[in-house]
Amino acid sequence: MRLAGRPVADYVHRPRLPATLSPRPYLHPVRTLGGLVVTELRPADHAHHLGVSMAVPDVAGVNFWGGRTYVRDRGPVALDNHGVQEHTDWLETDTPGSRTQELSWTREGRELLSERRTIRTHALSADAWALDFTSTLTNVSGADLSIGSPATNGRPGAGYGGFFWRAPKEGAADPRPEVFTATASGEDAVHGSTAEWLALAGQGWTLVFAGGDEETRRDPWFVRTGQYPGVGSSLARERRLPLAAGAGLSRRIVTVVADGRLDRPAAAALAARAREVAAS
Repeated sequence: MRLAGRPVADYVHRPRLPATLSPRPYLHPVRTLGGLVVTELRPADHAHHLGVSMAVPDVAGVNFWGGRTYVRDRGPVALDNHGVQEHTDWLETDTPGSRTQELSWTREGRELLSERRTIRTHALSADAWALDFTSTLTNVSGADLSIGSPATNGRPGAGYGGFFWRAPKEGAADPRPEVFTATASGEDAVHGSTAEWLALAGQGWTLVFAGGDEETRRDPWFVRTGQYPGVGSSLARERRLPLAAGAGLSRRIVTVVADGRLDRPAAAALAARAREVAAS
């Protein structure tokens, strides 16, 4: 995917990955306009982190996140329960900077969810652009199901699952990325909170995440900066999210990708600009 003739993101829609990583499409590398890579693929600390992806650790017991599964009273366990997200069709490829596809979320040939995913790029300034990611999931399993997380299965604070962006670890001598919202700073204060936007600022780059609709803005943020740098949404932070047969849910996150380490006012301004551009 390109902006102003420059490559800003590679989208791998049919990856070749081990089953234990819950194979799924991903964006990597994602770059600033200045060429800095702001995603990481299969890092040593979490081999199942795949750049930018839609990953859910528990859909009716099926792992679409990758790696081990958190089991109540047992902890993380290696189970043979991994699913796969398979690309089935392109619905839009002709519009520059825009791709819409259909995906099938399956486990051993049984389809649980169908997905319509749209990814768009928007130019914001000479130093920043926005990645607009919309996912609509529909329960096609023929039965009611629910979405869970390690938190709903007994691991406090681990309510991850949904849109997830794995940012790169930097050198040992560099400080960890700074994370902040309009009113809070630091992993402890921001993790699990709801906020219209959230910024992750590294050495020479800043990512500003914003919910693209009211439903998405109600989801708490999942944030890590100490163990590794990553930001995602939480579809099931404290309780399982039911999805009746035939029902659907949609989430939209717009991410500003900027050169430079932005402060709070600059991040807020870019978040507002990104929402305006995405809505136009």
